Amino acid sequence: MNPDKKVIIDELLDRVNASPYVLVVDYTGMTVPQFSELRNRLGAAGAQCHVAKNTYMRKALAEAGLPDIGEGLVGQTAFVTGDCEVFAAAKAIKNFEKEFKKPEMKIGILGDAVLDADKLKAIADIPSREAVLSQLLATILEPSTRIARVIQKKFNPDADSATAEPEA
Repeated sequence: MNPDKKVIIDELLDRVNASPYVLVVDYTGMTVPQFSELRNRLGAAGAQCHVAKNTYMRKALAEAGLPDIGEGLVGQTAFVTGDCEVFAAAKAIKNFEKEFKKPEMKIGILGDAVLDADKLKAIADIPSREAVLSQLLATILEPSTRIARVIQKKFNPDADSATAEPEA
């Protein structure tokens, strides 16, 4: 193998091994400014977008021991990897696709699972970890907040009843 090709494959292998996911998008028809904007949005989501030959990525994925996604590695493909959550990267791609009608999510690998475009779009709809934690915290705090309001009303009948919640 040509030493230059080996260097490229090794770099792709390092990116794949460092990321919990690999998303494959078809960037056919995108302009350079659009592609730059996509990279910026992915960067804000903790992900990077790279273009490489499909054969190089096939070899890197095989060396990493990841599933074969050869059917998704055709045409003009870009590869998205990152060190953060896959949700943010998938959401950035989906929102960009809504706005510009490209790129199109083709296939992805999350852990050892192969995900088709529909599953990737479903992942994009999942709220971020922070949003889920804040919803959980609100759910946990709600009963104690209601108890505090009832106690305050019981011991301070002059409290403004307009701000109190009706009892269930």
